Amino acid sequence: MPYIQIIGIIVFSLILIKSSSLLSSHLKSLAKRSLIGGFFLTSFIVGLATSLPELFVGVTSALTGFPTISLGNAIGSNIANMTLVAGGAALIGGVIIVKKHEYAEDLLYAFLAAMAPLFLLMDNSLSRVDALILIALYFFYNYAILARRNKEISDNKSNNLLLTLIRKIRHPHNTRDLMIIFLSISIILFSADMIVRFGVQLAEGLNVSPLLVGLIFVAIGTSLPEFAVEFQAIRNRDTALYMGNLLGSIVANGTLIVGITALIHPITILAFNDYFVATIALMLVFFIFYTFMRTKNAVNRIEGFVLIGLYSIFLLIEFVK
Repeated sequence: MPYIQIIGIIVFSLILIKSSSLLSSHLKSLAKRSLIGGFFLTSFIVGLATSLPELFVGVTSALTGFPTISLGNAIGSNIANMTLVAGGAALIGGVIIVKKHEYAEDLLYAFLAAMAPLFLLMDNSLSRVDALILIALYFFYNYAILARRNKEISDNKSNNLLLTLIRKIRHPHNTRDLMIIFLSISIILFSADMIVRFGVQLAEGLNVSPLLVGLIFVAIGTSLPEFAVEFQAIRNRDTALYMGNLLGSIVANGTLIVGITALIHPITILAFNDYFVATIALMLVFFIFYTFMRTKNAVNRIEGFVLIGLYSIFLLIEFVK
C-alpha cells in the first residue's frame, strides 16, 4: 500500500520544513550581524537556505544511487516556486509590487540558469564535467548579482565581507545561533534521507519512475520553506525578500543542487517523457510569470490564482500520462 510511503514523505517533509525554517532564520541573523544585507542577503543567503531541503535530498538520493529523484525534485521545485509558491503567497497574502526593472532581468538570468541542466541533458545524461559546469554557473550568477548590487554592499561600510563574517561568527553572542544551525543541519540530513527512502519505495509501489516521484511528491514538500518566506515577504511588502528568495531558490535548484548531485553520482535519464513534459512546463510557467511581472510590475491575487491553476494542470498531465 502506498499510503504509508505518502504519509512518511509528508511527516518528514514537515520535520524538514521546520528545521529548514530554523536554519534559515539563524543564518539570516548571522548575515545581518556581519552587515550583509539587501538583495544579496535574500538571493544568496535566504535563497540558498530555503533550498537546503532540495540540496540534502539531492545528496542523499545520489549516495543511495537514485539521483533522478533529485533531478525531478529540482525541476519540480522550480515549477512549484513560480506557480504554487509565488501564486499561493500572492493569493493569500495580497499584492506584491515589483518596481525595479532589474528584477525582470534577474529573473531572465535565473531562468537561463534553471534551464542549464536541461540543455546539458540533451544526451540524456549529466556527467561529472556537466556537474562542474552547473556549480560554476551558480557561483558566476551570484558574482554577477553582487557586481550589479555593489552599491548595497558598499553601503554596509565593510571592505572585506569575508573577514567581517568570520569575526562576527566568532563573537560569543552567536554561540546559540551556531548550535541551532548545526542541530538543524543534522535533522535536515536525517529527514532528507527518510524522504528519499520513502520516495524510492513509493516509486516501486506505484510502478512509476523515481523522476516522477521527485517531480511531484518530494518537490511539493521541499518547496514549502520558500512558500513560508515569500508569504511573509508579501505580508511585509518586502519586494527584495520576495524576489531574492524566489530567484535564489530557482538558481540554486537548477545549478548548485543538480550539480552537486551529478558530481556524486552522474545522472542518466530513462523516462524521457517525464523529462520532456517537465521541460515544456518549466518554460511555459516562466513565460507567464515573466509576463505578469513585466506588464504590471506586480503579482496580484488574480494572477496568483492563474499560477496555481497552471500548477494544477501540470499535475493533472503528469498523472494522466
